[in-house]
Amino acid sequence: MKHSYMKSMVVACLATLSFIGFNATATAATNYKVVKGDSLWKLGKRYSVTIDDIKKLNNRQGDMIYIGETLAIPSKTKVLAAETTEPSTAAPANTAKPEAKPAEQETPAVSISASEKDLLARLVEAEAKGESYEGKVGVATVVLNRVDSPKFPDTVTGVIKQVVGKAYAFSPVQNGSINKPASEDSKKAVEQALTRKDRLDDSIYFYNPKTATDNWIRSRAVIKTIDHHVFAK
Repeated sequence: MKHSYMKSMVVACLATLSFIGFNATATAATNYKVVKGDSLWKLGKRYSVTIDDIKKLNNRQGDMIYIGETLAIPSKTKVLAAETTEPSTAAPANTAKPEAKPAEQETPAVSISASEKDLLARLVEAEAKGESYEGKVGVATVVLNRVDSPKFPDTVTGVIKQVVGKAYAFSPVQNGSINKPASEDSKKAVEQALTRKDRLDDSIYFYNPKTATDNWIRSRAVIKTIDHHVFAK
């Protein structure tokens, strides 16, 4: 009788733990119904998760989403736990002086996929090669400002590969120079722009006044000049 009672107690405890575990998993994601104007970029920004996190949870390869479909949005807590949890191992005592920790990178205000970061960094490299670091950040900022503007596509890829008339909006896409690898400075400039600390007053254009042949671009309100580029809106 005693053994029977103990067995019943063990089964009950396991059932309780299973129920708790199920609930923890069930609440780890939020279901979201896609509406007009949504994109993975905007959903990642709204819920403070990356595009890759959303795609992974929904078994997606591409960035396209459709009005009316339901997406699972991972909770920020779960994402952070997955990124930081590692199996711990006991380490031997170390009496050596600890090394100084490198400065922490600023947290981005928006998240984009690794492939879009690479694409944006390559555009920055092609458009602002030879320019200062500030100038490179400015070019990346214009692209991000366009993503936020209703006048342009709502993804980084869409903005960079936008066709205006019979040509691409950015000449490096047209002439192929965007296919060259980005420098470390250009990659860092993209990370800096993603913090959105300086939006250049929401500038959505930049041009070189010495080479620009379009009079319309010169009519835009000038916000700032950095190196050889004029930033305008």
